[in-house]
Amino acid sequence: MSGARAVVTGGCGFLGSHLVERLVAQGDEVTVFDAAPPPPEQRIARQHSRHVTGDVRDPEALAAAIRPDVDVVYHLAAVVGVDQYLSRPLDVIDINFTGTRRVLERAAEVGARVVVASTSEVFGRNPAVPWAEDAERVLGPTTADRWTYSTSKALAEHLTFAFVRQHGLAATVVRYFNAYGPRQRPAYVVSRTVHRVLNGRSPVLYDGGRQTRCFTYVDDAVTGTLAAAASADAVGEAFNIGSMTETTMAEVVAVILRLTASTVPVTEVDTAQRLGAAYEDLSRRIPDNAKARKVLNWSCDTPLEDGLRQLVAWARANPDWLALPDQGA
Repeated sequence: MSGARAVVTGGCGFLGSHLVERLVAQGDEVTVFDAAPPPPEQRIARQHSRHVTGDVRDPEALAAAIRPDVDVVYHLAAVVGVDQYLSRPLDVIDINFTGTRRVLERAAEVGARVVVASTSEVFGRNPAVPWAEDAERVLGPTTADRWTYSTSKALAEHLTFAFVRQHGLAATVVRYFNAYGPRQRPAYVVSRTVHRVLNGRSPVLYDGGRQTRCFTYVDDAVTGTLAAAASADAVGEAFNIGSMTETTMAEVVAVILRLTASTVPVTEVDTAQRLGAAYEDLSRRIPDNAKARKVLNWSCDTPLEDGLRQLVAWARANPDWLALPDQGA
C-alpha cells in the first residue's frame, strides 16, 4: 500500500518499530501511536511523520491518531511477555481486549483498513501440531495467569471478526510465531540468551530445553503483515505468520553460544520450582503457514542461524541495549 496514510499502534515497540521503518521506506505517511514518547536515540523517532502519545484504551487519544484520512491501521499495541503475564495479568487482559475494541471502533468510524496483531498463544497447548488457522484452542485453568495473554488475544480476534461481520470493517488478523530480532527486549528465549551471553552471563535453559518452537525473523514477520494489509482476499481472515522449522530451545542456545564464541556455562532451571502453578510451558508450537503462502504469497525466508547472526551483530553494536536489565521471568 505504498503512499498510504498509516497508523501503527505500539509503533515504538519491537515489531512496531520495524514495521514503521518499512512503511516509511516504501513512501507511506506514518503516524506512530504509543503509550510513551519515542526515545531520542531510537532511529525510528526521526523517521516517522508523526507521533501521538496515548493509552490505546483512550478513545480521544486514538482519534487524534486515527484521523478521517487514514487508510490503514496496524494494531500492534499490547502487553506481552511471560514476565508481564505473571506480574501484570489485569493489564494484559484490559489493554489487549479493551485497547483492541477502541481501535476497531475508531477504524470503523473513519473507514480504515485494519490489521490486528495476534499470537500463536491463542492455540494454547493443543498437542495436534502443526496448527492451521482453524485449529482447536486448548487452554489451562483460569486460575493460571499463564493463559491471560492467550485468552485476551483470542477475545481480540473475536472482536475483530465481529466488526467485520456486523459493521463491514475491512480487517485481518495476523498471528506471529516466536518473532525475534534487533530491539526485542531481553525477556524472551532468543533476545534474553543473546543479552546474557554478550554480558558474560550464563544463558538460562528451562526444563532441559526440550521444548520446541518455530522462530520467525522480524523482517519476515513485517513482510507478512504488509502482505495482509495489501490483499483484498485477506479481509475477514486470520493468517499464521511463522516459520515451520521446528527447533529445540537447547539448540537455539547452542547456536547463540557458537555464534558469540562464548564458553559460559548454561544455567538449568526447573519451571515448576521457579514460576509455580501460575505458569505452564508448552512442549511444541508449530504453525501451518500454507494459507499465508497461498493467499498472501508470503514465505519465511530467513534461516534461524542467519537471523541469529544478524541479531548478535546488532546487539554488539548497541551497548544501550546490552546495558538493559535482564527482563526474563
